[in-house]
Amino acid sequence: MSWQSYVDDQLISTKVIKSAVIAGHDGNIWASSAGFAVTAEELKSLLGKYASTDQLAMNGVMIGGVKYMFLSANERVVRAKKGTSGVHCIKTVQALIVCVYEDPVVPEQAATVTEKLGEYLISVGY
Repeated sequence: MSWQSYVDDQLISTKVIKSAVIAGHDGNIWASSAGFAVTAEELKSLLGKYASTDQLAMNGVMIGGVKYMFLSANERVVRAKKGTSGVHCIKTVQALIVCVYEDPVVPEQAATVTEKLGEYLISVGY
């Protein structure tokens, strides 16, 4: 399965995720949903702050030119929101999955979809 089909078939087709990107730990984008204006620099910046919740809390999470308010993180997952939309990210062995959701989707729904793909990729060594 191609990276693009993971984005299209496992994330976007659920109707839970509005926009998604899968990238390497270097920030290089492997696949993204149509019209999602996320940049490699934004992804590199997010990856660089993964270990520092202080940095995320101070500066928020910038994805696709939109600044989201940091909510919480652990070694694998970062959550942030802006109004009724938000972003849910999971870092796997070799990749970063970033998913954006909007009202009426609730954070828990986005978390389930995002983390399901993330856990699968981790289980197969990605």
